[in-house]
Amino acid sequence: RQTDRLRVWSAVGLMASARVVSTCLFVALLTCTLRCSQCVKLSNIILILTDDQDVEMGGMTPMKKTKALIGDAGVTFSNAFTVTPLCCPSRSSILTGKYPHNHLVRNNSISGNCSSTTWQKEAEPFAFPVYLNKLRYQTFYGGKYLNQYGSKDAGGVGHVPPGWDQWHALVGNSKYYNYTLSANGKEEKHGDNYEKDYLTDLVLNRSLHFLEERSPSHPFFMMLCPPSPHSPWTAAPHYQQTFSDVKAPRNGSFNMPGKGKHWLLRQPANPMPNSSVEYLDNAYRRRWQTLLSVDDMVEQLIKKLDSIKELSNTYIFYTSDHGYHTGQFSLPIDKRQLYEFDIRIPLLVRGPGIKPKLTLQSPVLNIDLSMTILDIAGVNLSTVNMDGQSFLPQMAPSLRNGTERPFFLVEYTGEGHSSEDPSCPKLGPGLAECFPDCVCEDAFNNTYACVRTLKDANLQYCEFADNESFVEVYNLTSDPHQLENIVKKVDPALLQIMNQRLIKLESCTGDSSVFVPLYDTNVE
Repeated sequence: RQTDRLRVWSAVGLMASARVVSTCLFVALLTCTLRCSQCVKLSNIILILTDDQDVEMGGMTPMKKTKALIGDAGVTFSNAFTVTPLCCPSRSSILTGKYPHNHLVRNNSISGNCSSTTWQKEAEPFAFPVYLNKLRYQTFYGGKYLNQYGSKDAGGVGHVPPGWDQWHALVGNSKYYNYTLSANGKEEKHGDNYEKDYLTDLVLNRSLHFLEERSPSHPFFMMLCPPSPHSPWTAAPHYQQTFSDVKAPRNGSFNMPGKGKHWLLRQPANPMPNSSVEYLDNAYRRRWQTLLSVDDMVEQLIKKLDSIKELSNTYIFYTSDHGYHTGQFSLPIDKRQLYEFDIRIPLLVRGPGIKPKLTLQSPVLNIDLSMTILDIAGVNLSTVNMDGQSFLPQMAPSLRNGTERPFFLVEYTGEGHSSEDPSCPKLGPGLAECFPDCVCEDAFNNTYACVRTLKDANLQYCEFADNESFVEVYNLTSDPHQLENIVKKVDPALLQIMNQRLIKLESCTGDSSVFVPLYDTNVE
């Protein structure tokens, strides 16, 4: 019996030991799994944002390297739009993922909330780089930020927005030489020496240095914002003789009268005087010249990523803050208008899970960039208060499931001067951007909101906040250049539907900005 008891106790002990060992193995395996999941390397991300680069007027023509190295290696979006065609509001939308009516940046002035103390307090802490930084992304910013950044009323160069490890931001608006940088919060003045000061090259060189100095154990995010092709259109010395025979395209709405359009477009002389045509042709050519340095930037950046063996694990986005026009509807040069040439933007992306040489027609917006970047970084998007949606499912369907928006909002708040322009006294106050030849491109009441649809009908419906309560409607299937305002020809029921969509979109925030009920929009 004693022997039997010993045998039983021995068996029980062995079973208990086995359970302990099993439990320990399970705990060890679970711990290992958790650690391994935490050690999965997140993808790197680069966002290249140009200034004023159109897609409708041939703005991507000089970008041969960019189209080959990003577009051909990934996806080109043929229906990418800005939600507002002006620098500071658009860039604020990119950073926050919000429509202007939600981030409240209306124009390029401090009073319009551009880089104001209110913006810094209420919007910057929730911009997408803050999320990335919390995930231990190493972050770098180089180039133009917001038009009023660095001014005394906006905290000066000592203000570095949260979320950035390396900060090399231009003070004020785009320049190529003779500018001031905030280099991690310290003032850094630059002159006119090409090798040391040309801003596009400086942004590239500092980004390459950042890549050399980074820690390989953590992912990185870089946002590179060269001044090109914004005025003053100063090309690198070796590119100043290129495109000598190039002129602005003469097709579509070029030099056409603004008949049936908002009053601001009815005021330019038509046909344009020769002086305006010469001016815009020169601007068009010089814009292309400045872009060649950006094309070189893309090439050098990709070579560097390849040499440090990070290219295959890096998403690279190439886009612009808005479009541009040169002579359309007799407006010599600018943006700020509701038409395709000002609201369409280039968008090319390459990266893990994206098949090469894709062209996608899904409508995407610049407010979607932040959500897409956060999606790539693994952020739970339901916890993020933004108006955009990730387009990662469209360009890499094997990674995510997603939905396509049925329509979207484009909005703009006009800007004018309270006093008369000395060069255009006959026009009176309230106008702005009156050059060349006293053609004004903006005004206080150049304030509008538009609904743009592509899915069921290729339509644009716009309402102006002015004394006329002016409305413009275009069927872009039959009239791709928006020559005829058909507001008096379409079914009033359609106008009512579009008006209701506009009201909903202008009052929406977050997910409700994306998922609005879709109605029939059949047009004769």
